[in-house]
Amino acid sequence: MIHTSTRVVLALAIGFCSAAVAFAQGPSSPSGQEDDAVLKPAEPDFTLINLPTSLRLPRFKSAFRVTHRFVRPLKCDECPNSLLADAFGIDNGALIGLEYRFGIVPNGEIVFYRSRTDRSIEFLGQYGITRQNNQMPVEISALAAVEGTNNFRDVYSPTLGLIVSRLVGERGAIHVEPIWVHNSNLAPDVDDDDTFMVGLGGRLRIRPTVYLVGEFTPRVAGFKPGTTLGSFAIEKRLGGHIFQLNFSNSSGTTMRQIAEGAPNNDDWYMGFNISRKFF
Repeated sequence: MIHTSTRVVLALAIGFCSAAVAFAQGPSSPSGQEDDAVLKPAEPDFTLINLPTSLRLPRFKSAFRVTHRFVRPLKCDECPNSLLADAFGIDNGALIGLEYRFGIVPNGEIVFYRSRTDRSIEFLGQYGITRQNNQMPVEISALAAVEGTNNFRDVYSPTLGLIVSRLVGERGAIHVEPIWVHNSNLAPDVDDDDTFMVGLGGRLRIRPTVYLVGEFTPRVAGFKPGTTLGSFAIEKRLGGHIFQLNFSNSSGTTMRQIAEGAPNNDDWYMGFNISRKFF
């Protein structure tokens, strides 16, 4: 049975979609409305490394992403071969995730993501509330998600959060993301079962199509084992593609996995993301 709090999040997501559809069926947007299909050089993708951005997906358009995290740490005293001999971890397998994103209404999108870790499936809805302009200094988006382990059949972890973004011209963006995750602790019959975390990240454009990206997500309350999950990356934009090489102290990519943090700050793993816009 799905937990009661999960039903609440699903109800909120359905209500959000209903309100968004009603908005979409209302009067047409005034002249000069920002075109979400136009590239934003400061914010070219829908995610940083693991955390979402406030970039909007045009209505009825879609995007696809592959996440890939090698399981061999870069520094591994117990490994029989050197990092170079193991081809920087390529020989040791990886944890792979697949994501499909669809713009269901203006300013609103839905996301399906499956991670190999715990065979987790995450359903996420995101809606852009404000746009950055002369009157509003930041962009704000709301998100609601539900994750289930074992192909969405076992433990369910609902999530609610906000994405607050500040674009700095065409040079980059800064993101602050307060997020609450329920059932972040997969151990059965425990009281410490919620995590409140604040994702912090940014993207800096150092060349016309090359970016440096970083993020970390401290847990400020609730279940917070280990240490904070942190990642940094370099990426290349090529048309509708983003190719990103990243390094993280954990392989977590879903909201619950981010809430679990990282075991320590000694082991770092190489990985990559590849994303593609279909518009």
